[in-house]
Amino acid sequence: MPETTPQQSVAAAAGRRKEIVGEVVSNRMHKTIVVQVVRKKSHGFYGRVVSKAKKFYAHDEKNEAHIGDVVRLEETRPLSKLKRWRLKQIVRRTSLTPEAIAADGRL
Repeated sequence: MPETTPQQSVAAAAGRRKEIVGEVVSNRMHKTIVVQVVRKKSHGFYGRVVSKAKKFYAHDEKNEAHIGDVVRLEETRPLSKLKRWRLKQIVRRTSLTPEAIAADGRL
């Protein structure tokens, strides 16, 4: 029988934090980004693929994420009314620079 105490198994489960990957849709706030995560799931009856989108507010300490970047977020303690996540890694940078997006005038 493996020798594990109940405290070790509880500590291992409690230390694991959730991670999600999504696209940055807004970075207008100071040290805060809004990340949209799209989940696709097959409909229970019809079988068609249905996509659900949810936005998460995340803490970006260095203001390094830009609109269009794909980022990885990690769950953290509540930082404000809406912020419960923090930026862990930028998975893929956008091909457009922030200056080109601002010059386009769509924001």
